Amino acid sequence: MRFDLWGTRDEAKPLSPSITKLLSRVMGVDTDRDNTVEADRIVLSESRLGEAAKAALGKIVGEAKLTQDRDQRMARARGKSSLDLLEWRAGEEISAPDAVLAPGSEEEILAILEYCSDNRIAVVPFGGGTSVVGGINPARGEFDAVVSLDLRRFDAIEDVDPVSGLATLGAGLSGPHAEMLLADRGLQLGHFPQSFPYATIGGFAVTRSAGQNSAGYGRFDDMVRELTIVTPRGVFHPGKQSPASAAGPDLKEIVMGSEGTFGVVTRVRVHVHPIPQVKRYEAFVFPSFAEGANALREVEQQGTGPTVIRLSDEIESAINLTSSDAIGESSQAPQGCLCITVFEGTFEHAASRHEETRNLILANGGVSAGEAPARKWEEGRFGAPVLRDSLLDAGALCETLETATDWSNVPRLKAAVGDALATALNDSGTMVLVMCHISHVYATGCSLYFTIVAAQDDNPLEQWRAAKKKVSQAIEANGGTITHHHAVGTDHMPYMTDEIEPLGVELLRGIKRTLDPAGILNPGKLLPAGSGKCASASGESGTGQAGTSGSSAR
Repeated sequence: MRFDLWGTRDEAKPLSPSITKLLSRVMGVDTDRDNTVEADRIVLSESRLGEAAKAALGKIVGEAKLTQDRDQRMARARGKSSLDLLEWRAGEEISAPDAVLAPGSEEEILAILEYCSDNRIAVVPFGGGTSVVGGINPARGEFDAVVSLDLRRFDAIEDVDPVSGLATLGAGLSGPHAEMLLADRGLQLGHFPQSFPYATIGGFAVTRSAGQNSAGYGRFDDMVRELTIVTPRGVFHPGKQSPASAAGPDLKEIVMGSEGTFGVVTRVRVHVHPIPQVKRYEAFVFPSFAEGANALREVEQQGTGPTVIRLSDEIESAINLTSSDAIGESSQAPQGCLCITVFEGTFEHAASRHEETRNLILANGGVSAGEAPARKWEEGRFGAPVLRDSLLDAGALCETLETATDWSNVPRLKAAVGDALATALNDSGTMVLVMCHISHVYATGCSLYFTIVAAQDDNPLEQWRAAKKKVSQAIEANGGTITHHHAVGTDHMPYMTDEIEPLGVELLRGIKRTLDPAGILNPGKLLPAGSGKCASASGESGTGQAGTSGSSAR
């Protein structure tokens, strides 16, 4: 991934003339302004890693596996939120890791953590770098330096058990690499977040990634059987005993969602399944979002079993059903709310689940739109963040956020979030585009995922920070979780006390003090500032990003 983009220059999606016209004429975007970034103009913070520390760490990993190269530091300085990408475009100094280390064993990681604990050096685990909540942004705080711990060498597949449906994957494996290694054995993991092309197995685990096939295979935390985690206090393996246990609390839950603040995950043992024999597709259109949401609730509560089921609101559906060259041109945009369904498995099982789900959707007011919209969605499902790059470069503000709530509260929460965004971003009276979809369903509720497009003002960083604060407060006040699958990072940390209550925060701080007494691991993330070393490093933005994240699982 290029440092200032979601993907690469080769993946770029130039805006069509109709979209450019919509941005300029309707939304007030100054599309003539050049917002692209040249790497040689970026000013990085100077490395603060002393020669003695460099020599000691180089001795642990080998001199060839430690670098202070500018491009390597730049690539690990920020994640992929709009705030991160706008910061590159703001022209100010960017804090970057003081060095990048690439260990190759748990023993090397343990030695690094022990040395850094004794020498006031913060450590930020790094996988794919796809965090969209500041999860890998360096916060030096009280420490003298900060290093990025790259896990790319943990890229093996081990101990495959096709009978039990289990395999151990290296935490540094990207989503595509993991699936290719499994496919050689006729197996599949089936976890496909929007960050899939770049995010890693370890990142999926420590951010509780959801994945677009969650209706069929569950969230990533549902797939995890065992983890290997290296902490400054040692190595342990939560979850290794058996498929289920009553031997106290499940310690896997301490690691999943910990975002690199408790330790470094190096291996993840996961549930796998045979590659499906067949895929079946069908899209439907509902007259309203409420009717569509009710149908999705019925499908999930009756357990008819789609692998993918998602519902877009009217605005998102109109854009999804219109070609990019026609967006903004037609006065007769497609009507209704688009529902996508996909079914995987054996020929017989996929067909039976498809038929049962289809009949339930039709009985609840859906009208079939055939296979084409569902196939089109699958073909382009990893491409939306690349389009955001073009929108930011054109002078538009584009970002996403997500939450989840009970089915009975969906109308209230959706309206509150939409109102908060429109109010916060509509100061100039220009159009603000707010789109929403449901992409993860549960018996008791669902996620709500919002995409926002507006004109950038003179200070887009502060513009979005103010809007995100307003909408986060609206989520809290209207029965939603502060994050369903993007994780906490720095963006959602201020709301953690309300989310898990003060005693819950103290419990997490206690775990942090036990596993990471010096507080060196990914400081300034997850835990609100408080007393004790583990919470004291949330101040100064320093030099390195801390995320193995697969959190932008949309």
